[in-house]
Amino acid sequence: MAAHTYIAISELHPNVSHPKVAGIIIGKSDVKSFPDRKNIGVDRFTFGFTVKDSPDFFINVTAWGNDGYINGLSSSFSIGDCVIIENPLVSNKDPEKGDRFCPTTPSLYRLLVTEAHSQVSLCADIDTMDRLLPLIHLPVKDSGDFYSLGDIVANGQRLDGTVINVLAAVKSIGELKQFTTSDGRKGQRLEVKLFDDSVSSFPLVCWDREAIQLVQTLIPKEAVLFIADAKISFDSFRNGMVATVNSKTIITVNPDTREASLLFSYAKEVSESGILDQDEKPEDVSVDSITDVYTVSQLKQKAQESPEAFFGITYSFISKLDLDSSVSKVIRTRCSRCKFQVTEDTHSCTNQLCPGRDQVFSGTTGFDLLVDFTDHTGTLHTCTLRSPVAENILGCTILPSTLKRTGARGMVLACSLADPGEVKQHMSALLQRL
Repeated sequence: MAAHTYIAISELHPNVSHPKVAGIIIGKSDVKSFPDRKNIGVDRFTFGFTVKDSPDFFINVTAWGNDGYINGLSSSFSIGDCVIIENPLVSNKDPEKGDRFCPTTPSLYRLLVTEAHSQVSLCADIDTMDRLLPLIHLPVKDSGDFYSLGDIVANGQRLDGTVINVLAAVKSIGELKQFTTSDGRKGQRLEVKLFDDSVSSFPLVCWDREAIQLVQTLIPKEAVLFIADAKISFDSFRNGMVATVNSKTIITVNPDTREASLLFSYAKEVSESGILDQDEKPEDVSVDSITDVYTVSQLKQKAQESPEAFFGITYSFISKLDLDSSVSKVIRTRCSRCKFQVTEDTHSCTNQLCPGRDQVFSGTTGFDLLVDFTDHTGTLHTCTLRSPVAENILGCTILPSTLKRTGARGMVLACSLADPGEVKQHMSALLQRL
């Protein structure tokens, strides 16, 4: 397929008939669903992505359709892939509606893709791909229009709520944390530590699956990011500033700019010197540094007000310890890399976002107990008590063993409580002491 059959993004117009656009994906949002106003009880699905076909021009694309079409289309390509978009609807931007939640683009228009009229496919033309691939390393904003981490820290709360560009290197990538909201929706959160020549550690928070998948491919201390339109906010718990990836953010990895090249050289120098390793701190705060005290009702209220992780002390007692579950529900195996729960005999992690999916599986096995905590203000239900804290409380450890009788992988407790009844009896005695 010859490159001249494509129409340039800069030439797109609503009057263009059957346009065909070739571009590289530079941004992509998660799939979302909304109730269909015309069909009660039916949901419509959508997601957006941004394509670029030249150093100066890129455009937002929105896809709408049913569950199967949208999720299938979304899973067919990722950021960094070259795609062909055939027969999209070219329409004017609407800054007061959906476009204000999309990345800012130089085009006056946006593209709409539907199953009935359009087609999106991976580009297979080598010449076109060779032309498009270098564009992934060109920032969507002026290469000199950014804040250093030192600038952000110095301005402090004056930048609270603003959207700015940031140039920084990746110091470390945290553990993926998954959660379920009060209305049953599943979510995820991942925190990246950034650094530059002015600040040794600065948090960048990612909530979307697409952003998380992108940053999980990065190599710490070897990747420089130009983060266009990151939201800056003040975190009262940390007493400092935090950057967050949002629906308008586009991340350019290892930008082809002078400023990024200088930062990459600095990152390489400090990485080889070991200075960053000396400055490393664990992701979770030290227990001794936690001083905030909460009642159960205050914990519930704070959790509802903010999805951000927080730490505190509560004076309560264990009002329920799940002893009626089978041992297989009390002792569980998780992926060593992403902490996703897996079956005991599995040979791979089933988490789509796991950074080690293509690597040899490594798992850890430990206690995974459900407990309730109660004080005079209420009860926190189904709290998780996991190893190694659970092992310290119970006075037992878990060791892998092979059950010769069944030939299956099994577990025994280091305190010789291999029988489920003995485990329950030991836990009941412990609960009485508590």
